[in-house]
Amino acid sequence: MLLAIVLLALGVAALLAGAEFFVGGAAAIARRYRVSELVIGLTIVSMGTSAPELIVNTFAAFQGSTGLAFGNIIGSNNFNLLLILGISGLITPLVVQKPTVWKEIPFSGAAALLLALLLVDFGHDPVLTRIDGLLLLLGFGLFLVYAWRSMKQDNAAELPVASPLEPEPASNRWMDVAMGVIPKKLQEPFLLISGLALLVVGGRMVVDQAIVIAANLGMSERIIGLTIVAMGTSLPELATSVVAAIRGKADIAVGNVIGSNIFNILFVLGLTGVIIPLPYDRSFDREMLLLGMGTVAVFLMMFTGKRHRLDRWEAALLILGYGLWTGLVTFQA
Repeated sequence: MLLAIVLLALGVAALLAGAEFFVGGAAAIARRYRVSELVIGLTIVSMGTSAPELIVNTFAAFQGSTGLAFGNIIGSNNFNLLLILGISGLITPLVVQKPTVWKEIPFSGAAALLLALLLVDFGHDPVLTRIDGLLLLLGFGLFLVYAWRSMKQDNAAELPVASPLEPEPASNRWMDVAMGVIPKKLQEPFLLISGLALLVVGGRMVVDQAIVIAANLGMSERIIGLTIVAMGTSLPELATSVVAAIRGKADIAVGNVIGSNIFNILFVLGLTGVIIPLPYDRSFDREMLLLGMGTVAVFLMMFTGKRHRLDRWEAALLILGYGLWTGLVTFQA
């Protein structure tokens, strides 16, 4: 148990370091190629930080752990939407771009609705079939087309170009040293690749050791998936969005959360369903409802208080909602 706790701490440290590198690299690329940080957050950052969910679900699919696969994705999305967005909004009020309010957030809600519709049983045991998985992957393809068009519009807008790597990404001494020995042309790829590697390794360490600790406490696969595994695989998103919020990169913080939720449902669950049909346990319906309600709540918050901004009191409500849900799940475990 002591070894598991030590490895858990090392995993968290790797996540924090990885987030620092990854956000710095993503922001630098956005400036170099005149792509908005929102698009970078919705694509590169969100897909990168969702790598742990993809890894866990792939292994779970091959091992037949369907409860873990669904619990991981549904739990991760609730964690992202309520806790990560809430914590980021407490750090600094998050100004949300108009396209995110009217396009990305509804797209995220539509992805959750599509999943719910595919799991309607019509008198049979609900299963996410291979055809369902392909439909989810098709939805992800449509999202990529939208992101590509947004990227082209950003380039046409001729955003101001900054230097490839301003002092901002290197925000501490040990990163300054690392950047000093790497050729300038390789600095951005180094930040992204090394940051992603640390995020994946750290996320995997956290999940593995959390499962060890949870198993010793006698928790079920469903509860482990919804809580320990979901929180563990979402730690890259947490670390990335928190670092982005601290740096005032609201677009990356918000884009990371919304993009990760879209990626998790449409790509990760879609790919998992293509690998092997996934029987769905109706006990997850409550968590699916929470995800839908949470998405609607975030959308409505864009019109309360200051328009198109997640204020601190609204962020606190998101955190409170997640805390109440976690308490309920733990109490009924």
